[in-house]
Amino acid sequence: MIVKKLVSFVIGGGAAVAAITALTLPGMQQPVEAAVTIPPPATNVIVTDGNQIAVFAGGCFWGMEAVFQHVSGVRSVISGYAGGSAETATYRQVGTGRTGHAEAVRIVYDPSEVTYGQLLRIYFSVAHDPTQVNRQGPDTGSDYRSAIFPRNAAQRNVARRYIALLNGSGRFSRPIATQIESGTFYRAEDYHQNFLNRNPRHPYILAHDVEKVEDLRATFPRIFMSTPAA
Repeated sequence: MIVKKLVSFVIGGGAAVAAITALTLPGMQQPVEAAVTIPPPATNVIVTDGNQIAVFAGGCFWGMEAVFQHVSGVRSVISGYAGGSAETATYRQVGTGRTGHAEAVRIVYDPSEVTYGQLLRIYFSVAHDPTQVNRQGPDTGSDYRSAIFPRNAAQRNVARRYIALLNGSGRFSRPIATQIESGTFYRAEDYHQNFLNRNPRHPYILAHDVEKVEDLRATFPRIFMSTPAA
């Protein structure tokens, strides 16, 4: 957690960035979790009236954003915070782990091209490791927890039943840690938006997120979109 945040606060700082990168890179070289082949959900959200929204949390929002930007049918992905209040929805405050927020992404998608169930399948298999509790890779704390923030009862039911299915599937060595929560989504600061595409050589991105996008391409080639959504 501290490694990423120290680098993030000084983006654009030239020599300072290079110095911090040099100091922190060794601690960031943890293996990226490989994609897991999982069955699709048994149920889905049936929608026919325009674009819909999904909100997922699963570790650093840079990687979550990058993965879902490459899913065909996704119109936009915004990084932000969910699960806490507006007054403390800032990167510095959320990073303390005391605000109740999780780093999250808000996905606008066209259900005629990609379903909520397909997004969940990507979320559980490619975008993060859903068995980790209050952490993803080098990032630790409740702000990096695995959580789904359903927008309605249909999404909540599909997510709940899918977690039960995955726990019984034998595809994961540990139980699914993903929580189903309620909470408002708040947009993160501008420098976090579209982060991988604007900072493709950032050391954190290279160490932890590029491989996730490649896993998406390999695991879901039919819905992989080469040009990322905004």
